[in-house]
Amino acid sequence: MDRPRDPDLASRLFGARPEHTLALLRAAWPAAVGEDLARRTELAALDRGILRIKVPDARWQRILLRMRGDILSRLRSVAGNAAPRGLGFVTGTVAEPSEPAPPTQPPPAPASSAPVPPPALVEAAGAIPDPDVRALFLASASRYLERFGSGQKDGAGPGPGSAVAG
Repeated sequence: MDRPRDPDLASRLFGARPEHTLALLRAAWPAAVGEDLARRTELAALDRGILRIKVPDARWQRILLRMRGDILSRLRSVAGNAAPRGLGFVTGTVAEPSEPAPPTQPPPAPASSAPVPPPALVEAAGAIPDPDVRALFLASASRYLERFGSGQKDGAGPGPGSAVAG
């Protein structure tokens, strides 16, 4: 995974509320640990910068503890400043992953009203492995930036210290 140019981009888009940040981390989790390990674990919560991971037993906890540095680095490359500072563990039954639902196509937006995502956003979105999720992310983030303004010439998002009212 390549590190996004603007480490605050994910934080500005997903970091306002812990449940939004957790959704971003859940999407990045399989890329951070691999599909097999992702199926054997479950992201339970994000609490004060600590990502709580549900594992089936102490053996899986030890495995993840040994991988902690790599996992945090990979999550940081996707989430930037919204990434967790550390990992915590909860032992319990991990839910079986359900079969992914078939992708739904959103209704096409009129061509004249479709916002063009800034290059930094497109580069950062390259870390999202699923093309449908990546396209939806780009469309949503582009609409957000169009609505609230970028505050920067390169379209990377509001500048430091700027307040965004919603």
